[in-house]
Amino acid sequence: MPVPCHHGRMPRNGRFPIRYSPWVALPFRLMALPPGGSFVELDDRTMRVRLGWAFSARIPRPLVAAARTAPPVHLTIGAHGWRGRWLVNGARDGIVEVDLAEPVRAFTAGFPLRLRQLVVSLEDPDAFMAALDVPSP
Repeated sequence: MPVPCHHGRMPRNGRFPIRYSPWVALPFRLMALPPGGSFVELDDRTMRVRLGWAFSARIPRPLVAAARTAPPVHLTIGAHGWRGRWLVNGARDGIVEVDLAEPVRAFTAGFPLRLRQLVVSLEDPDAFMAALDVPSP
Protein backbone atom coordinates (compact mmCIF):
# COMPACT_ATOMS: atom_id res chain seq x y z
CA MET A 1 0.00 0.00 0.00
CA PRO A 2 1.43 3.41 -0.90
CA VAL A 3 2.27 5.79 1.91
CA PRO A 4 2.10 9.59 1.73
CA CYS A 5 5.15 11.35 0.36
CA HIS A 6 7.14 13.78 2.53
CA HIS A 7 4.91 16.62 1.29
CA GLY A 8 1.71 14.82 2.39
CA ARG A 9 0.36 13.81 -1.05
CA MET A 10 -0.24 10.23 -2.05
CA PRO A 11 2.21 8.88 -4.64
CA ARG A 12 0.90 8.40 -8.16
CA ASN A 13 2.82 5.13 -8.59
CA GLY A 14 2.66 1.71 -7.01
CA ARG A 15 1.41 -1.85 -7.24
CA PHE A 16 -2.09 -2.66 -6.00
CA PRO A 17 -2.85 -6.38 -5.52
CA ILE A 18 -6.04 -7.82 -6.93
CA ARG A 19 -8.21 -9.02 -4.06
CA TYR A 20 -8.66 -12.79 -3.73
CA SER A 21 -11.41 -14.26 -1.57
CA PRO A 22 -10.17 -17.10 0.67
CA TRP A 23 -12.29 -19.64 -1.23
CA VAL A 24 -10.80 -18.50 -4.57
CA ALA A 25 -7.12 -18.51 -3.63
CA LEU A 26 -6.55 -22.28 -3.90
CA PRO A 27 -8.45 -22.85 -7.17
CA PHE A 28 -6.72 -19.83 -8.72
CA ARG A 29 -3.30 -21.15 -7.63
CA LEU A 30 -4.15 -24.52 -9.19
CA MET A 31 -4.95 -22.66 -12.45
CA ALA A 32 -1.54 -20.87 -12.27
CA LEU A 33 -3.14 -17.57 -11.18
CA PRO A 34 -1.31 -16.83 -7.90
CA PRO A 35 -1.96 -13.58 -6.04
CA GLY A 36 1.61 -12.39 -6.73
CA GLY A 37 0.88 -12.30 -10.46
CA SER A 38 -2.43 -10.44 -10.12
CA PHE A 39 -2.24 -6.68 -9.72
CA VAL A 40 -2.82 -3.20 -11.08
CA GLU A 41 0.43 -1.26 -11.34
CA LEU A 42 0.66 2.50 -11.83
CA ASP A 43 3.62 4.50 -13.05
CA ASP A 44 3.71 8.04 -14.37
CA ARG A 45 2.66 7.00 -17.89
CA THR A 46 0.88 3.65 -17.68
CA MET A 47 -1.65 1.60 -15.75
CA ARG A 48 -0.73 -2.07 -16.15
CA VAL A 49 -3.29 -4.76 -15.24
CA ARG A 50 -2.49 -8.48 -14.80
CA LEU A 51 -4.49 -11.48 -13.70
CA GLY A 52 -1.67 -13.94 -14.35
CA TRP A 53 -2.06 -15.46 -17.83
CA ALA A 54 -5.83 -14.81 -17.87
CA PHE A 55 -5.83 -11.04 -18.48
CA SER A 56 -3.38 -8.27 -19.27
CA ALA A 57 -3.63 -4.64 -20.32
CA ARG A 58 -1.40 -1.58 -20.62
CA ILE A 59 -3.46 1.58 -20.42
CA PRO A 60 -1.87 4.99 -21.01
CA ARG A 61 -2.68 7.12 -17.92
CA PRO A 62 -4.01 10.03 -20.02
CA LEU A 63 -6.76 7.69 -21.32
CA VAL A 64 -8.13 7.07 -17.82
CA ALA A 65 -11.18 9.34 -17.93
CA ALA A 66 -12.88 8.51 -14.60
CA ALA A 67 -12.87 5.99 -11.78
CA ARG A 68 -15.13 5.12 -8.88
CA THR A 69 -15.58 2.49 -6.21
CA ALA A 70 -18.53 0.22 -6.87
CA PRO A 71 -20.74 -2.23 -4.98
CA PRO A 72 -19.83 -5.92 -4.83
CA VAL A 73 -20.33 -8.02 -7.93
CA HIS A 74 -22.35 -11.22 -7.87
CA LEU A 75 -21.65 -14.75 -9.06
CA THR A 76 -18.54 -14.32 -11.19
CA ILE A 77 -14.82 -14.49 -10.48
CA GLY A 78 -11.99 -14.37 -13.03
CA ALA A 79 -11.72 -12.34 -16.24
CA HIS A 80 -15.01 -11.87 -18.08
CA GLY A 81 -16.12 -9.26 -20.56
CA TRP A 82 -18.55 -8.15 -23.17
CA ARG A 83 -18.54 -5.17 -25.52
CA GLY A 84 -15.41 -3.63 -24.03
CA ARG A 85 -16.43 -3.88 -20.35
CA TRP A 86 -14.20 -6.37 -18.52
CA LEU A 87 -14.47 -7.65 -14.97
CA VAL A 88 -11.11 -8.81 -13.60
CA ASN A 89 -11.54 -10.11 -10.06
CA GLY A 90 -10.66 -12.67 -7.45
CA ALA A 91 -13.30 -11.45 -5.00
CA ARG A 92 -16.79 -10.00 -5.04
CA ASP A 93 -15.81 -6.85 -3.11
CA GLY A 94 -13.15 -4.12 -3.29
CA ILE A 95 -14.51 -3.21 -6.72
CA VAL A 96 -13.27 -0.22 -8.72
CA GLU A 97 -14.64 0.78 -12.14
CA VAL A 98 -12.25 2.60 -14.48
CA ASP A 99 -13.64 4.34 -17.58
CA LEU A 100 -11.35 4.97 -20.54
CA ALA A 101 -11.58 7.94 -22.91
CA GLU A 102 -11.05 5.56 -25.83
CA PRO A 103 -10.68 1.79 -26.12
CA VAL A 104 -7.26 0.17 -25.69
CA ARG A 105 -5.98 -3.24 -26.68
CA ALA A 106 -5.87 -5.83 -23.91
CA PHE A 107 -5.60 -9.63 -23.83
CA THR A 108 -7.46 -12.52 -22.25
CA ALA A 109 -5.65 -15.84 -22.31
CA GLY A 110 -3.49 -14.37 -25.09
CA PHE A 111 -6.42 -13.36 -27.31
CA PRO A 112 -6.71 -9.63 -28.13
CA LEU A 113 -9.72 -7.59 -27.08
CA ARG A 114 -10.83 -3.96 -26.93
CA LEU A 115 -11.11 -2.58 -23.41
CA ARG A 116 -13.18 0.55 -22.72
CA GLN A 117 -14.09 -0.07 -19.05
CA LEU A 118 -12.16 -2.08 -16.47
CA VAL A 119 -13.94 -3.39 -13.38
CA VAL A 120 -11.41 -4.83 -10.93
CA SER A 121 -11.34 -6.12 -7.33
CA LEU A 122 -8.48 -4.61 -5.31
CA GLU A 123 -7.10 -5.23 -1.84
CA ASP A 124 -7.09 -1.48 -1.14
CA PRO A 125 -9.45 0.33 -3.52
CA ASP A 126 -9.18 3.63 -1.58
CA ALA A 127 -5.37 3.77 -1.90
CA PHE A 128 -5.68 2.95 -5.60
CA MET A 129 -8.25 5.70 -6.14
CA ALA A 130 -6.02 8.21 -4.32
CA ALA A 131 -2.99 7.22 -6.42
CA LEU A 132 -4.97 7.22 -9.68
CA ASP A 133 -6.19 10.74 -8.92
CA VAL A 134 -8.86 11.07 -11.63
CA PRO A 135 -12.41 12.42 -11.40
CA SER A 136 -15.31 10.29 -10.24
CA PRO A 137 -18.32 10.58 -12.56
